[in-house]
Amino acid sequence: MKVTEILYIEVSQPNPNIVCQWLHNTWQPSVGKKVNTSDGIRLELADNHHLSIFVWGLQRTTYLKIFRWGEKQVLAENKIKKEFEKAIKAQFPPYYPSLPDIDLNQNNIFSALESYYPKTVKYFQKMPQGEYDLKRAYWWEKNWRESVKNKDKNINLTPKQVIFKDKTTGKADYDLIYVGGALGAIHAALMAKLGYHVLLIERLKFGRMNREWNISREEFQVLIDNGLFTKKEFESIIAAEYKDGFSKFFDAHNPSNLKAKVLHTPKVLNIAIDTSRLLTLCGQKLKQYGADIWEETEFNRVTIGKDLVTVNTTYSPTGEEKEATGRLLIDAMGTASPIAWQLAGDKTFDSVCPTVGAIVEGFEPEVWDFDYGDVLFSHGDISRGRQLIWELFPAEGKEVTIYLFHYHQVHPDNPGSLLEMYEDFFSILPEYRRCDLDKLTWKKPTFGYIPGRFTVSKDDRKIGCDRILCIGDAASVQSPLIFTGFGSLVRNLGKLTNLLDIALKYNLLDGESLNQIQAYQSNIAVTWMFSKGMMVPTHKTLPPQRINSMLNTFFGLLASEPETADTFIKDRTDWLTFNRLALKAASQNPPLLLWIWQMAGNKDIFKWLGSYFNFTIDAFKNFLFSPWFPQWLASQESWLPEYNPKLWFNLKVFASNLPKK
Repeated sequence: MKVTEILYIEVSQPNPNIVCQWLHNTWQPSVGKKVNTSDGIRLELADNHHLSIFVWGLQRTTYLKIFRWGEKQVLAENKIKKEFEKAIKAQFPPYYPSLPDIDLNQNNIFSALESYYPKTVKYFQKMPQGEYDLKRAYWWEKNWRESVKNKDKNINLTPKQVIFKDKTTGKADYDLIYVGGALGAIHAALMAKLGYHVLLIERLKFGRMNREWNISREEFQVLIDNGLFTKKEFESIIAAEYKDGFSKFFDAHNPSNLKAKVLHTPKVLNIAIDTSRLLTLCGQKLKQYGADIWEETEFNRVTIGKDLVTVNTTYSPTGEEKEATGRLLIDAMGTASPIAWQLAGDKTFDSVCPTVGAIVEGFEPEVWDFDYGDVLFSHGDISRGRQLIWELFPAEGKEVTIYLFHYHQVHPDNPGSLLEMYEDFFSILPEYRRCDLDKLTWKKPTFGYIPGRFTVSKDDRKIGCDRILCIGDAASVQSPLIFTGFGSLVRNLGKLTNLLDIALKYNLLDGESLNQIQAYQSNIAVTWMFSKGMMVPTHKTLPPQRINSMLNTFFGLLASEPETADTFIKDRTDWLTFNRLALKAASQNPPLLLWIWQMAGNKDIFKWLGSYFNFTIDAFKNFLFSPWFPQWLASQESWLPEYNPKLWFNLKVFASNLPKK
């Protein structure tokens, strides 16, 4: 007898038994005889045909399929299918969890959250500073949710005001004040090396962060070339280096033409950085170059005066308020930065990757070979409105760093939850890697919100104003694929520091000038549609296999062109390569363009056309100017900077955006 699949859906319910019981006891079809089975029901129809409806659980959600047993479609089939889809969507609508409102004055973080996130509490208790780290995860999510609420144009809320203005004049205590001690420490150390008097303000103990960083040797070379680190120092902060990295997406429910080979990228993210050693080394460099560090100090507000900024802070251990003045404030506070949100207004982050994970030890050799890494991997289809993606990188010794994340639309009804993701992480890690969580040694959690901004041009988002500039995740101009603010900052560090050096030398610290000091690349901006194709719009549902089908289409092309893959993932794609890959993907998977249109909507499609137009114009500029303009500009350095500093700065900005030969 012929068997045909007629429906495949995901039901937003972690327990498949509840869905099965609903099928057994509640749902009644208008046609056919219902017979209960162990994992669903069977509907007996006319002419010896029947429909088999069954469920199974994976990734803390429930999947359901309907198969027809029979030679041909019967008349009642479409009616039953429509009735069933309407009934199950009404019974199990999309669920967007809220954050529990807890009182830590009455309970510790573990007892307060145990009833909501039992596995998360259990395994954070096994970590050396688990209570502190879980409080920080809760803080991050709470602050993120409050920020996202303010993005909703339908309510009368505005971002918290932390930027003020007055007419203060005088001599500043510092040239540069950095707020945020992770990415800020790297940038601050390099500017201090150039001779600027720097203050770094960090809300935690300096040197501790809840993210790990991976990069390639080629990309880290920028920090060596700029004289911040020696080759020996770089070797000392490498926790691990693996031989090859893999990218593979679940394709069990994809048609044969949308199944892809494993993508091998041996020189992408293959260096695991020991962040503690890196930041400790940055701290040593800062002190060596005369900088000051205020740790455990909370940023409150900044006041922009006539020729300086005044930063108000609170020293957390004592509650004492402290102030410092500087010529320029650098915001490196990341996604939840109140400065970045106020500057952006309603043009904040369009997407985000809620990311959770941990550094663990204890994987058996048959579970994982420590010479290899998972760059991007999925082991199932869409789960509760998210396509979950894993990353796994070898770390120091027998440790591994594991991440779970998803691409997510920033929406006030569904901001994205770190704690819900952690409950997923601890629940489904054994599905991803055969391991007993109780036998692992839990060293440290890794979590955060990695933001994304759908830029049309470099002027699309405000990342600075008079005497204030955002960098890293606070600026949110990085690649939408796999790089965070760390990769973006490092790859653009030479450009950012050179332009900032010019701006400081010639006092070009107005908002117009500072907004040009950014990591924007038009070849990255045009790829934001790629991330748009990896997120499920809030209040909508997609076929469960849809995102994996899209990922397999594109990564399958990259798997057949290893050199192109390395170039694309490192954000070096040129106009011809991008167009060739796009046309090839469309020819291999004709519905792809329609899928993207459905997921993005008309507004974002036309917005993307603007990005593509700017990408094309930049490609034309690169063709015309790259062969000669940088050399010509260098020959004008003896007179032009002093004659017209503003013109010199603008020409340097133009030259910095041309590809290097």
